[in-house]
Amino acid sequence: MIGSNLLPSLGQQCAKAGLKGRCAVISDSNVARRYAKTAMAALKKGGFDPVLITVPAGEPSKCFKTVQACCDQLARHRLERNSFLVALGGGVVGDLAGFVASIYLRGIDFVQAPTTLLAQVDSSVGGKVGVNLAAGKNLVGAFHQPRLVLCDLSALNTLPMRQLRSGLAEVIKCGIIRDEAFFGRLEKGLGLLLKKNPAALAESVARCCEIKAEVVAQDERDGGVRAILNFGHTIGHAIEAISGYGKFLHGEAIAIGQVAAAQLSVEVMGLPADDAQRVEVLFRRAGLPVSIPLTARQEARLFEAMRLDKKVSGGEIKFVLASRLGNAEPGQKAPTALIAKVLRKSRRAPLNT
Repeated sequence: MIGSNLLPSLGQQCAKAGLKGRCAVISDSNVARRYAKTAMAALKKGGFDPVLITVPAGEPSKCFKTVQACCDQLARHRLERNSFLVALGGGVVGDLAGFVASIYLRGIDFVQAPTTLLAQVDSSVGGKVGVNLAAGKNLVGAFHQPRLVLCDLSALNTLPMRQLRSGLAEVIKCGIIRDEAFFGRLEKGLGLLLKKNPAALAESVARCCEIKAEVVAQDERDGGVRAILNFGHTIGHAIEAISGYGKFLHGEAIAIGQVAAAQLSVEVMGLPADDAQRVEVLFRRAGLPVSIPLTARQEARLFEAMRLDKKVSGGEIKFVLASRLGNAEPGQKAPTALIAKVLRKSRRAPLNT
């Protein structure tokens, strides 16, 4: 469901989805302060018996220590096999709560109530849930589909601008990998999105959800075409890992990764250089970073982190690359020297918007 002022109907929608019994809302300290009261009241009005579990805000909460703390609280409040969880927050909360739901009592239902643009257009849809290891992002997880995804666009009114820009990285990605016309609309209408125009946000969230749903329906468990959703993520996830989760927001890291992937696409797939430039310019206009300065030691650590990426096969790093805007292909090889060349070139690139 996508629309404004949906959170007050959370309990009603959960009941319509066939959910029942006790439930828990997992949120973070920032989101809970703004929206937990509304969510809890809505669930009580829908006939449910909810308990609120609050975790610290930020990427470091996506870890086993937090998972155990959440599971201990679920047991303390006697949630049962027919109980369910509600993930109220951004991508960290959605991934964490979904993973807890996938393992508690060997799996209970859960609902996604994403409150950030990034979560609404990407992480809340598709059923991938998980936590991080020190070695890399999302290296432990499961496929566990939510029973309901409720995207309340009104929550974006309180979203900090940095978080909004981070979400735009996943919006732009959808155009690059699947829909050139949508990419063109983003080029023309980016200003409206940055101003949080309701109609522009609704159109973009809906289109991104459509694209992700189409891809996931073809390949739920990531054995083929679903890998295109990871455009820019091989480098982006590695940046998050080596910088200590939290320095870069997810969208900031994958913006850098997508610009690098576009440049690799020019060399490997024949993507027109002008299109790679369009990609970089759009990320710059969105206020997102497009490069990262690395020392030789940091570059070595980056490659080490990339080799732990889930798409590595036989020790070889595989990339999602684009032959043209709107068409991405997974499983592409790129020589280490070329990857290093692209990363070094990108950080010397002049600002050109």
